[in-house]
Amino acid sequence: MLIDAVVVGAGVVGLATAARLARSDNNVVVLERLQRHGLETSSRNSEVIHAGLYYPAGSLKARLCVEGRRRLYELAGRHGIFCRKTGKLIVACAPEEIRNLERLFAQGRANGVEGLEMVDKAEIPGLAPGVRALAGLWSPETGIVDSEELMRFFLLQAQDAGAIFLWNSELTAVERKDGLYQLRVRGLADPIPARCVVNAAGLTSDRVASMSGVDSGYRIHWFKGEYFSLRKTLPIKPLVYPVPEARSLGIHLTVDRQGRHRFGPNAFPVDALDYDVDWGHRKSFHEAASRYLPDLNLADLCPGTSGIRPKLSADGSWRDFIIAEESGRGLPRWVNLVGIESPGLTASPAIAEHAANLLEWPA
Repeated sequence: MLIDAVVVGAGVVGLATAARLARSDNNVVVLERLQRHGLETSSRNSEVIHAGLYYPAGSLKARLCVEGRRRLYELAGRHGIFCRKTGKLIVACAPEEIRNLERLFAQGRANGVEGLEMVDKAEIPGLAPGVRALAGLWSPETGIVDSEELMRFFLLQAQDAGAIFLWNSELTAVERKDGLYQLRVRGLADPIPARCVVNAAGLTSDRVASMSGVDSGYRIHWFKGEYFSLRKTLPIKPLVYPVPEARSLGIHLTVDRQGRHRFGPNAFPVDALDYDVDWGHRKSFHEAASRYLPDLNLADLCPGTSGIRPKLSADGSWRDFIIAEESGRGLPRWVNLVGIESPGLTASPAIAEHAANLLEWPA
């Protein structure tokens, strides 16, 4: 059977894309190499709905984060997906950080982020009791989402529209023949013929891109991020972030839907998918978090979860999303989504719409 579109990968972006493409009058297949959806980056993150202030104006990350965040709140409200506008306080703990905070404020406004406000030292305890800093940037549109609920929504939406999900189905080879993509899948005797392909393979998206036979030059670098949970309850409602670092947003304080707090993530390169949390990193977490939460005790921290992010730079520095329809490389109707790290969860519905537009897919 000829397939209209194959989506490779069933993380949150692949699921959102499948939900956008699937219709009663077409055939959409999703290939996932693991046994279910969202077992890697999509389920191992801070579950933060980002407002869109960290990314240079005009970048895909900036535009799709702002659009995705608005779509996400609307979807959650309409379909009962858990989310909450917690707000976020970004804090400057040293005089030299205040200028960076002001630049972040200006960048957020340029990106169209609503409600941003600079706050002074005296206002911080009222927003986040126990937090001490010289100045802060308040982002009321930041929130949290239940990533599993969101993924399950996209999964069911795609299935209801007729999409077929093939679990434990790793893509192994691609051949372009007679205007179609012939996709070889481990365990299947015959290739899957497809008119269109969307590569949403996350941690292996560079490898999937190279299977097309065209040297894309895309290269993913894995960066691990660990979290430490807090043993006690804090009276802090919003998320609390330091001024961002070169490789990450810094060790920040987040809260889940049950009101439990955790710190993280850190960021360091890895070569293997290992999700253990190193007890030895607890001291560095405590030192980082104590800059803005001075009453925090080392004993309050215990190992939590970890995740691995697909970064496009070997040193972990900022790079924009790669979202490309590859006709220029001789691959018409092949869309690569590469380097989809944060804010990929927030941007997922907007990324799906962008991919559909690149394919000139009907609404």
